[in-house]
Amino acid sequence: MKGKESFDLIKYRLEQAGNALDDAKFLLNGNRSPQSIINRSYYAMFYAALALLQKIGKVPSKHAGTISLFDTEFVLKGIFPQELSKDFHKAFELRQLSDYKIIEDASLEKAKEILNKATRFVEAVRKYLLTEIDSD
Repeated sequence: MKGKESFDLIKYRLEQAGNALDDAKFLLNGNRSPQSIINRSYYAMFYAALALLQKIGKVPSKHAGTISLFDTEFVLKGIFPQELSKDFHKAFELRQLSDYKIIEDASLEKAKEILNKATRFVEAVRKYLLTEIDSD
């Protein structure tokens, strides 16, 4: 995928990331379940990572592949700090646990923490991509 089509998909993925963050904030402000806040926060990060991977033409079919490529293509190469990788892994782990593996709800504090991490992650990706797109 090249040119305008790729640019449009990157833009769409960033919009998805922003919408997922907005959803997470709405859920938090509405005193909804921590599980839902974690889910939307994680997906904000996931969509932002997909935008990055679209930029380099590497889009995996699985969530674990997306996280792995984010690490190898952007963290190990020093484009993004290790902290963002840890945050992405943590959000993925909590989403997996709360959506599939545990019966008890995640805490509201954990949900707030992941939302804050997701906000930082999406903003860092957005800033990087906008800089990259402007230089193309």
